[in-house]
Amino acid sequence: MRDLKLPEERHPEKAHRKDNAQPKKPSWIRVRAPGGKGYAETHKIMRENKLTTVCEEAACPNAGECWSQGHATMMIMGEVCTRACSFCNIATGKPPEDLDLFEPGRVADAVKKLSLKHVVITSVDRDDLEDGGAEHFAQTIRAIRHRSPETTIEILTPDFLKCDPSVLETVVEAKPDVFNHNLETVPGLYPEVRAGARYFHSLRLLQRVKELDPSMFTKSGIMVGLGEDALAVRQVMDDMRAADVDFLTIGQYLQPTPKHHAVERFVHPDEFADYEKAAYGKGFSMVSATPLTRSSYHAGDDFARLRANREAKLASKS
Repeated sequence: MRDLKLPEERHPEKAHRKDNAQPKKPSWIRVRAPGGKGYAETHKIMRENKLTTVCEEAACPNAGECWSQGHATMMIMGEVCTRACSFCNIATGKPPEDLDLFEPGRVADAVKKLSLKHVVITSVDRDDLEDGGAEHFAQTIRAIRHRSPETTIEILTPDFLKCDPSVLETVVEAKPDVFNHNLETVPGLYPEVRAGARYFHSLRLLQRVKELDPSMFTKSGIMVGLGEDALAVRQVMDDMRAADVDFLTIGQYLQPTPKHHAVERFVHPDEFADYEKAAYGKGFSMVSATPLTRSSYHAGDDFARLRANREAKLASKS
């Protein structure tokens, strides 16, 4: 039995890599340690419903703030990922269990208990499943809709790289409010950062979502500080806009352990502000670009503004 608390068992593919020095974080990266009544209550609900959160598994720096407000990004389909991306802290290897058929109901129950106005559902990659978990995503969306019809739903999906293209239709037909799939980095860094994925496949996935449902909001994000340059980041913006992506997130990469990809540099907040300005200039409807930005950070507030802006534009045309 693997002990996922031990780094060498959590990341067996990374165990023999050389250590990468972890540089001291600058002042703009530091956050308070998690705690407080709201944090404890969220933790209790997650444990009672036997749920996994990406907040914990990926060691998100914003977990304390989000959990204290009753927000948590739920991770479905287990806690072991079939990919071994060099940046990611999710446990890797062969998933030890089949899908839990009762998980969608438990997620829906937690959403109701937390009284969430907006929920983000993500997952590990499950290349061992024929549909990559597409139907499980759809069932989770439907379960939340049934228990909490007023809650808006954002999903952050795998790339379904090894599946029949039709599985994407299963997810889109379940009608999430936001379909997010992260490109994670610039194409030139894929071989060392996201070796199991394909940049243009991920880009095409986002484009196909819009083709299947032009009204669905699409979202994607990248990390910076991995060794990319500003020109490559701006090219990714252009590629996303060509795929009609609505919402862009850009955040600082933080190295989980010495065995993970090195932090090449800490990007200054002024550079993030420049990226945000450039992204809006390229036509994104919503942009979040700060050192602590993550896919689900303030996702509910951002989606509310995004939807309000669309409704205002439609009203002005009528």
